[in-house]
Amino acid sequence: MYRCGFLFSIGALLMSFSGGEAGEPALKYPDTKRSDHTDVLHGITVADPYRWLEQDVRVSKDVAAWVEEQQKVTEAFLEKIPQREQIKRRMTELWNYEKYTAPHKVAKRYYVFSKNDGLQNQFVYYRQDRLDSEPRMLLDPNKWSKDGTVALTGTEFSEDGKHVAYSTSEAGSDWGVIRIMQVDSGKVLDDEIKWVKFSGMSWSHDGKGIFYSRYPAPQKGEKFQGLSLNQKLYYHRLGTPQSADELVYARPDQPTWSITGGVSDDGKYLAISVGDGTTSRRNRVLVKDLTKADAKPKPLIDDHESVNAPIDNDGPVFFFKTDYQAPKGRVVAVDARNPERKNWKEIIPEGAATLTGAGMTGNLFVAHYLKDARTQIKMFAPDGKFVREVQLPGIGTAGGFAGKRDETETFYSLTSFAIPTRIYRYDMAKGESTLFRESNVKFKPDDFEVKQIFYSSKDGTKVPMFICHKKGVKLDGSNPTLLYAYGGFNIAQTPTFSISRLLWMEMGGVFALANIRGGGEYGKAWHHAAIKLNRQKAFDDFIAAAEWLISEKYTRPDKLAIQGGSNGGLLVGACMTQRPDLYGACLPAVGVMDMLRFHKFTAGRYWVDDYGSPDNAEEFKALFAYSPYHNLRPGVKYPATLVTTADTDDRVVPSHSFKFISMLQYCQNGPAPVLARIETRAGHGAGRPTSKIIEEVADQWAFLVKTLKVK
Repeated sequence: MYRCGFLFSIGALLMSFSGGEAGEPALKYPDTKRSDHTDVLHGITVADPYRWLEQDVRVSKDVAAWVEEQQKVTEAFLEKIPQREQIKRRMTELWNYEKYTAPHKVAKRYYVFSKNDGLQNQFVYYRQDRLDSEPRMLLDPNKWSKDGTVALTGTEFSEDGKHVAYSTSEAGSDWGVIRIMQVDSGKVLDDEIKWVKFSGMSWSHDGKGIFYSRYPAPQKGEKFQGLSLNQKLYYHRLGTPQSADELVYARPDQPTWSITGGVSDDGKYLAISVGDGTTSRRNRVLVKDLTKADAKPKPLIDDHESVNAPIDNDGPVFFFKTDYQAPKGRVVAVDARNPERKNWKEIIPEGAATLTGAGMTGNLFVAHYLKDARTQIKMFAPDGKFVREVQLPGIGTAGGFAGKRDETETFYSLTSFAIPTRIYRYDMAKGESTLFRESNVKFKPDDFEVKQIFYSSKDGTKVPMFICHKKGVKLDGSNPTLLYAYGGFNIAQTPTFSISRLLWMEMGGVFALANIRGGGEYGKAWHHAAIKLNRQKAFDDFIAAAEWLISEKYTRPDKLAIQGGSNGGLLVGACMTQRPDLYGACLPAVGVMDMLRFHKFTAGRYWVDDYGSPDNAEEFKALFAYSPYHNLRPGVKYPATLVTTADTDDRVVPSHSFKFISMLQYCQNGPAPVLARIETRAGHGAGRPTSKIIEEVADQWAFLVKTLKVK
């Protein structure tokens, strides 16, 4: 670790101010307190002068005061941008259209779907007896809070459709509360299940209760920062207090393991998935026979060597999507009576495209594939015989196809960069798609161009990238360009419609999405190519994408912005510290910025599987080499940066962003503004109300208009 010494002392005099453009007063940042705190890690002394900012903003008056001062500086900068209100008005206008999710059938009684009339803060949940009958409101989260910050995070209907269990989250927190409603009467029962996080809900088929997972109640002051340990699987019986819930499965000897469960479609089994305590990308599976009162969970897949997602079962034979000996995924049958791997039967073999998921609808396996980051849907008979590929009405991202084995219809959604979500009804017997609903957004899709290219990364690997813009863009290097990527945790980035990106393109901007390594676009090998000691490859891919856009004259460095959230925020932070000369602006959102302490807060311990552990000497060395917070250097001219985070983010705690922006403001030696936008009553992103989304995007795009000099 570099030491502060004389260089930092001189910097303190110079860097509390940042020179503005000609004729503009220099920005004055808050005078953030620095300490001489250090840690010795694997023999290396590591300075951490902003350790005090790790305190919860709700607990520490000093941190709360610091947040307030940062917000004042940021707001003062943004309010002087004349285009800010114009951007917000157009964003609001574009956002104001009806949005739907695909319907699905419940207990052969009715269909359920969610809808947003346009500018509602949260989607409203509806039911209808038939597809042509008048929808009736079932759950309206907009009535649960004045500011729209209480969100519906999940629903699960009982087998007979008479009850629905639903989970809610407040202010974007991962913590949830489960409640039960009688569907026909709309009455909410007294049942209340607390301290639920990273859990599903699954009804026993007698309709008497649900299986769910929870953590112990956190200690005082630890709700938003304490490590999530000792998850347990419970059964809650309707009409009883949570204290009476039955413990189904726990592993007190393995406090870092995650434990979740779901009931099979035939109601006879409970499949229990046990993650290995990191990303749950590897898991073991147990099965409990629900037809026997005293049955204990029995191992079905008894190791953590592979990813195994249950699909369906025929009695004691269970079907799984797995990556065991199949990096791009396959479907196998595992007989609970002889579960050893040597007895697994392959149903759908690994193919050229990446198998991302599978289900059983209409007595057919519905397999979801990615081919160069675009959706393919294929259907197979129960014995694995290929039946058909669904002819999707466009290239993009498709999702849905849910249903029971005996149903003949299903629904799916299709979206792309220039195609708002469309809902289709699919006839499982005939293999035909019919347009069911489409959104009416106030723009002309034909005005925009979308293409996919492949560029070479530093080591020669070909990486796909989508590029979108208005037709007629000139390749003269003058276009304001926004480059986005994620690159982690086996998560694929695919073409989806986004109002904010549409607005950016309307403003004359180019949008590029790079499918860098670390994601799930090409299966396990693509993911593992950029984890732990190889993490730098994801950053190399992203830097190479920026260089390609410049070399092909889409843009130039002073017109190029990079953006990413969460793991993508880490990506932006690492790349701007490694190549500050390459970008005109950076938008890291809710990013993991301190790679030496991420595992000490909330869900951070889950990420060791991707990042490696700072407690491991070799992995520490790799983490230290790119950790954004630790690699900022005094005297460097960093690009304009707007860091965004939220006070209730208990996924990536906001201290990551607090410490990063403090160090960045301290080190900045150029005129570009480096600011933090800190949202209140908001979390990592899920459940954020429409009003807050519009305000944040307007601020980000206004920041880019100012710093990239967008005309």
